[in-house]
Parts: sequence; structure tokens; C-alpha cells
Amino acid sequence: MSRELHIVGFQVGRETYGVPITSLHEIVRVPEITAVPDAPEYLEGVINLRGKIVSVMDLRKRFGEKQATMRKQNRILVVEHAGRLAGLIVDSASEVLKIPAESVEPPPAVFQEGGLNCVSGLGKIQGRLVVLLEMSKLLAPESLRVSSQNGEKKPAAKSEARGAAAK
Repeated sequence: MSRELHIVGFQVGRETYGVPITSLHEIVRVPEITAVPDAPEYLEGVINLRGKIVSVMDLRKRFGEKQATMRKQNRILVVEHAGRLAGLIVDSASEVLKIPAESVEPPPAVFQEGGLNCVSGLGKIQGRLVVLLEMSKLLAPESLRVSSQNGEKKPAAKSEARGAAAK
């Protein structure tokens, strides 16, 4: 009765990352990317994928690597989240991994403290670790800022409660 997670594994630097196969639309070679003004540094721009405009994020830059050079092995993982397509530039897309659910550990607290809140867990498979990414948090850094403004109601409510308790 053990459940398996089906994960698309890919490389960014020396690490293996994974996203749920259900969120993968397709894997494509890196085409010409049109730059977008005022975009964050890790947002490379947009591509035209068979008539659909897809924003493309370089995961190497998103994860803090400054010198991200394009190579032939680079691929774009086109993923779908909340009805929208987005492209993730990775060093290489390697494999489909089947990870037993009991082999997935929650991310260490240091990940959340360090701002890496896009990690949903660490999968252990064949003696190696696969960093599992949470698509909603990975793809929505801007909406995280927006939701933090909207979500300030929760922290504000706590601070109001603290203020009320202090009075």
C-alpha cells in the first residue's frame, strides 16, 4: 500500500532537483528568449511556444548562482501551475524518478529560515538526495510579495493580539 511520488529529475549545478510529473507540460531545447524590461535578474524573458507566450526563469540564477552560462545541454522544463505555463531553465533534464512516499523527508528548518521556502521536501533514492520543489512557491516570487502584503492580516492580527495583550 506504499505510495510513490513520480518526479521529473533535473540538474542545476551539482544538485538533483525534482518537480511533480503532473506539473510538467514538456521539455524543450532553449530557443531564442525575448528579454522583458524591469524583470528580476533570474527572469530571462519570454518565449513563443507554439503560439503561447511562456515566461522563462533561469533556476541557476533563482538559486543564487551569478555566472550562469548557456550550454547545449541546457533545457527548459515547461511546467503548468494554476493554469499558466512557465519555463524553467535547467542544466539538464535527466529522468523520471519514482520515490516511495516514506522516503521523503520534510525540508530542514534552515531552508525556511534561509528564504528557500520553495523546497517541499527531500527525497531519498538510491543513496542520493533529490531536492523536491514546490511549484506554487517557486513560480510565484512576485505573488509571494503580494500575498505577504495581503497575508499581513495574519501577522498583523498576531501583533494586534500581542498589543492588546500588552495593554
